[in-house]
Amino acid sequence: MMELYKENREKTGPRVELLAPAGNYEAFLGAVNAGADAVYLGGEKFGARAYADNFTTEDICRAIHVAHFMGRKIYLTVNTLLKEDEFAELIPYLQPFYEAGLDGVIVQDIGVLTLIRNCFPELALHASTQMTLTGPEGCAFLQELGVERIVPARELSLDEVRRIKEQTGLEIECFIHGAMCYCYSGQCLFSSMLGGRSGNRGRCAQPCRLPYQICDSAGRPQAVDAAYPLSLKDMCTITYLPQLIEAGIDSFKIEGRMKKAEYAAGVTALYRKYIDLYIREGRESCRVSREDLDRLQSLYIRSELQTGYYERHNGREMITLHKPSYAGSDESVLAQIRAAYLHEPDRAEAAVKVTLEKGRPSVLQITGEAGSVTVEGAAVEDAIKAPLQAEDVRKRFLKTGNSCIRVHSCDILMPQDCFLPVRAMNELRRAGIEAYERQCILRQGMSAGRTSDIDIPTWSVNDTGPVEKHTETDILVSTYEQLAEAVQHPCRRIYIDSDLYLARYREVTACITARVNAGTAEGEHRAQPAYYVALPYILRAGDSAYTERLTTLTAKGSDNANSPLIRGFLIRNYEEAAFVLGLEGGFEMVPDAGLYCFNSESIRFWAHYCREYTLPWELNRKEAGRLARFAQSAGMRTVMTVYGRIPMMVTANCIRRTAGQCPKAGTAAAASTFLQLKDRYGVVFPVAINCTHCYNIIYNSVPFSLHQQENVVKRIGADVRRYDFTTEPAAECRQILSGGKPFGESCTTGHLKRGVE
Repeated sequence: MMELYKENREKTGPRVELLAPAGNYEAFLGAVNAGADAVYLGGEKFGARAYADNFTTEDICRAIHVAHFMGRKIYLTVNTLLKEDEFAELIPYLQPFYEAGLDGVIVQDIGVLTLIRNCFPELALHASTQMTLTGPEGCAFLQELGVERIVPARELSLDEVRRIKEQTGLEIECFIHGAMCYCYSGQCLFSSMLGGRSGNRGRCAQPCRLPYQICDSAGRPQAVDAAYPLSLKDMCTITYLPQLIEAGIDSFKIEGRMKKAEYAAGVTALYRKYIDLYIREGRESCRVSREDLDRLQSLYIRSELQTGYYERHNGREMITLHKPSYAGSDESVLAQIRAAYLHEPDRAEAAVKVTLEKGRPSVLQITGEAGSVTVEGAAVEDAIKAPLQAEDVRKRFLKTGNSCIRVHSCDILMPQDCFLPVRAMNELRRAGIEAYERQCILRQGMSAGRTSDIDIPTWSVNDTGPVEKHTETDILVSTYEQLAEAVQHPCRRIYIDSDLYLARYREVTACITARVNAGTAEGEHRAQPAYYVALPYILRAGDSAYTERLTTLTAKGSDNANSPLIRGFLIRNYEEAAFVLGLEGGFEMVPDAGLYCFNSESIRFWAHYCREYTLPWELNRKEAGRLARFAQSAGMRTVMTVYGRIPMMVTANCIRRTAGQCPKAGTAAAASTFLQLKDRYGVVFPVAINCTHCYNIIYNSVPFSLHQQENVVKRIGADVRRYDFTTEPAAECRQILSGGKPFGESCTTGHLKRGVE
């Protein structure tokens, strides 16, 4: 077992890790037998695959031991958002895995990340793709917090991935095979809002795999052949491996913890074959055979294959337009895989020597590939009635239970009239095997376990009723007409969408200045609002000119004497946190709902950088109120959205392009616009086509509005009520800001009543 793996490591070297999924212990065995360098898996809590079989605590500890004996690594997924009540369980849940030698933990929640860092300083932190990391600035921000490895957004090009690696030196883990989400991971609320099954909590119901009709803004059908416009083909990069290896990616990740053990083993074996072939013989010999491609296709693949976003930003060819269902698996191939890989790994051969001398400690020596270990046990006694028989001793020491070694020979040195109790022999054998396995693990350069002396934190959040607060009003605008209306209403702050701010900078500043001057002339004594810029939902490498211009226009002293200065920014991702922190002038920043302050630990984190945060969309009223009370004690103000369209998906793929209507960049037609998605029940979802940053935002079919929930809003106790305007005309903005209902017949209160599981 170890000889074969050592040989493979010498061929491939340490620079390319093949990382396989495991939804249960059988899949783990299949993955390591097929050649995975590491396996990622989930336990019974906090993993983003709540419906996988998952592992018990005993299973995980056993898997860590077996993997380390073979020179492989185990990473645990803790990549969901945690509610406040769950934090008391987190550290006790992780402690046995930490002590067993767990190699790393994959995390989404920033509060979870900082708590694990503080409690388990030797445990490697991996930032999940759920954190939507898209550039070196955001990655470097997390690197300062102790993150060692980044799983960037799957939407990045190979050049963007290479840029992160070169500028940060972080370990980079990228997906190379398996199912693809249509939305940027961590930004999807579709399943959550439609059915209460949150992707951020590992319970996605995959509404993206259902049929939708693309329509124009007037509801006229477009692209009638695109029946499943949100269903991406599965990724397969086996023919693209040389480019991925040469880009310096550290870990190649196969998706599939929800899939069969045969899938994990079969896919791993084929990628192992071609990674080794490339390292051994170079590009020219790394040509994937038709037979192997067909074999991959037979392993639970969604209809067709594509290579992901490494070579393209988006495209109609990435979509399973006509059939989203899986093509099924070839049972004969599965049977071959079961026979080859789905079994306990071959055990390491060892020789045993037992020495028994009366009046002296019993001695066991185990010798094998990893060298030799010697352990002592209980003292050997004189035989009073039944002396030990050498053959009985040999049989007992040939037994190795479920250990990783097999005894091929056993020498017994003992007098004929000695005695050692059975229990003592069993303890000696157990101690010897443990010592030898530990030596094997250490020689592989792996952890053989840790000790931990952890003071488990306690959480105490004030659960008394909310303090009556004087709430203030913020307004977020996306169009010039909305801005012109917003400046007429008393409010604390106006957020101006950054695209609007840059595209119509002179008009925007003139509008604001005119309102300030009019107020002065009329003798108004009310305070003027502060103006903030709402940054994009996604920032990528192609936005560098955009951020440079934004930096110039918001610099202190850059505006003329009559133009108000921008005081701060609404941030939607970690790239933007790094961007704002890097600006001169001490700008304030406010994390938006998609940065998920889901618990007190995440608020503690952001309190180092901000004075307020935005409640996320997935908390119910009790959870939101509890968080608002904690924030108050931590010196943070709570912002609560009371009106707006909930952004249910932020996508790199574009339904306008899927409909065959992508305009050329820079043309008038390339301006941001709205299309519609209509589901099989006729429900219409507005889609903002943002051509400036080349992403879509799919909004909920009805607006979120709390205009009839005044008592609920008061009980939550937020400091600020925010109104978000996206599709609304000025007249509707006026009505809503005056306390009225939206123009449409329906609205939603989101998760305020039910929350998410």
